[in-house]
Amino acid sequence: MTELLEGRGLDPERCYRAVTSRDARFDGWFFTAVHTTGIYCRPSCPARTPLPGNVSFHATAAGAQAAGFRACRRCRPDAVPGSPEWDVRADVVARAVRAVADGEVERSGVAGLAAGLGYSERQLHRLVVAELGVGPLALARAQRAQTARVLLETTDLRVADIAFAAGFASVRQFNDTVREVFATTPTGLRGARRPLAGPSGWLALRLAARAPFCAEEVLLFLGGHAVVGLEEWDGETFSRVLDLPHGPGVVRLSPGADGASVTARLQLTELRDLGAAVARCRHLLDLDADPTAVDDVLAADPALTGLVRAAPGRRVPTHPDAAEAAVRAVLGQHVSLAGARTFTARLLTAAGTPLPEPVGTLTHAFPRAGALVDADLGAVGLTGSRRRTVHGLAAALAAGDVDLGPGADRAEAGRALLALPGIGPWTVALVALRGLGDPDVWLPGDLALRRALAALGSSDADAATRWRPWRSYAVLHLWAMSAPALFTRHPARSPTEAQP
Repeated sequence: MTELLEGRGLDPERCYRAVTSRDARFDGWFFTAVHTTGIYCRPSCPARTPLPGNVSFHATAAGAQAAGFRACRRCRPDAVPGSPEWDVRADVVARAVRAVADGEVERSGVAGLAAGLGYSERQLHRLVVAELGVGPLALARAQRAQTARVLLETTDLRVADIAFAAGFASVRQFNDTVREVFATTPTGLRGARRPLAGPSGWLALRLAARAPFCAEEVLLFLGGHAVVGLEEWDGETFSRVLDLPHGPGVVRLSPGADGASVTARLQLTELRDLGAAVARCRHLLDLDADPTAVDDVLAADPALTGLVRAAPGRRVPTHPDAAEAAVRAVLGQHVSLAGARTFTARLLTAAGTPLPEPVGTLTHAFPRAGALVDADLGAVGLTGSRRRTVHGLAAALAAGDVDLGPGADRAEAGRALLALPGIGPWTVALVALRGLGDPDVWLPGDLALRRALAALGSSDADAATRWRPWRSYAVLHLWAMSAPALFTRHPARSPTEAQP
């Protein structure tokens, strides 16, 4: 779908062709502003296709809103999957978009966002506006509006409470934004709600994904790695504790009724963490991927054609926090999956943050770097060198010498990790794959991959040059050959089982 992009802008002719096809795969890549109605839509909107002279196209919902258009009430363009471009790219604009989605502007302002990315506020604003037509503040405003809509439609909270929970500075600002974006009042938006059923005290919402998508498989993979106290898997629903900026939260993820989404039920300490929680769940499930682009490249290689056809749209499940992924990767060095889960559960008990009250079997949030720096890891069962590696990694994360946040520079993060004693190329690659969500990662020397490659008559050297820029997805296809118990869709042949 990258043919829609002309340089770093949008090709109007190709975008219009996508709109006339009403293909949901284009949702989130761009937004269509209809000048005769003053609304903006997703490309798949079922309304009558407007004439070419009556539309313009925007890369983000924020850009359409800044141009004076309001969200379509029929197709709800603010609820589409995010553009996969921001996960693929590694430049500062993409890093800024990822950080804004995680709520960095609400937490530290545009100045804090810019400082975290290593730019001045003015430089960052200029770069983002040059590409997206709006600055970071407008991107954050669009996200606040979407969060407000979710809370209005899924809770009975007072409107004033929702305004501040969504990140608005005042009720007046909240009311004005809702009117501008949705062309109705907050009360009117609440009247149109279709809430998902759920227990009291929980928020229920639908997380959309691009087809093809197999929610059952993604959740099974996560469930197969579940750590007691932190995560739970009952065969259908994957639950876990989220370490959010203003307190721990719990999420329960299950396949959506429509087969193309995931239902998320959230229990939060602070409602203002909803935006960050949703962003981290989308990252965890790889919901913003472009499966068509991935499958087209991988299926073109005869070695992978059968694997891709057996499991179209396969995703790369990650961790909601890359720092957690890094620590868990160290704990999993040179041990089985079961051993890694055992070490992680012990670490959770030794240094994790207890929940005020257990939620089922969930008892702790994963320990933050600061808590691990001086933690007594003797009861975890690690070797002395492994304990030193965990402490060294935690110290580097706490001091900011290693940045694994949503806006991190992936290449710089890899170099910083590799400089730490006890961390080698395999660990760095695993953090990039399942922590930072880099779509083009290869795991050098991975035993499960070696077995799968041998069965295909290939090798690490071949993989290093083929399957770009989607090597992370090739890794998952090959893991499915070596560890079929972690996947619902299996290739025709599997080598001796090994756990990735």
